[in-house]
This record gives sequence, C-alpha cells and structure tokens, in this order.
Amino acid sequence: MSHPVTHRSARQYAAWKIQPADTNYFAFTVDSIEDKTAFVQVIEIFEVGGKTPPNSHVAADEHFYVLHGEGVALCNGARIEVRPGHSFLVRPGNEHVVENTGTTRLYCLTTMVPDEAFTQLIKNGIPWQLDAADYAVLEGRAS
Repeated sequence: MSHPVTHRSARQYAAWKIQPADTNYFAFTVDSIEDKTAFVQVIEIFEVGGKTPPNSHVAADEHFYVLHGEGVALCNGARIEVRPGHSFLVRPGNEHVVENTGTTRLYCLTTMVPDEAFTQLIKNGIPWQLDAADYAVLEGRAS
C-alpha cells in the first residue's frame, strides 16, 4: 500500500537529462513510476539559450508554470512570451517548443497528464546534479 502523502524537499529531487547534448534537464517533484501516479510533474530547467526539441503528445495535456526566468513558448505557429507567474497549457497533438530567451536559467513547473511514458523517457537518460543556482530558485532564495 502506498503512503497517503509523499513529501520531498528540493534537496531530495532526483534530476535527469534526457540526452547529453540537451540544453534542459528535469527535477522530479512527482515521479509517476516511484509515486505510482497517472501523471508526472517536474521542474524543467533550461540553460541560457536552451530549448526543447519540437514535440507533441498523443493523449497528454502538458501544463507549464514559469517559476523563474524568461522565455517563449512556440505552438503551431503561435509565439507566447513567458515570465514568472505565466502559465500555458498545450493540448494533445500540438507540436510545441519551449525556449529560454533570458539571461538566466528558465525554470518551469511542468505537469503532464497522463504521464504518457514521459517519466520513463526522462529516467532512460543521464542522472543529473542540481547546483547552487538551481537550489536557490527551488528553495525561494533567488532574486
């Protein structure tokens, strides 16, 4: 039986990069495999100039909430500028890219429902280490 509540602090988040050349990486707040959930939630961290490859999802809605930094979301030709406090929802079947256009890392709280094997894709990648700048943002100490 699973625990009724799962609690983690930023220092306990497992982080991964999907491919060595990727310019973004992920810190799990909800790991659908470990936590046995139907969704996944990560802090997606983009290096300066970093972006996702163009991608879409068959059945999953993907929601992004910007925690820190600046960027753009591109979806089916639309361009949305984003900064802290902004959110955007990408519906299934829509190709999208998120890009860091700012001078610091971009941090998005990203939730995908259903998981659609996203957790496994991330965990098939490379374990990654969060650094002091990441912890400053995730722990609310960044300016």
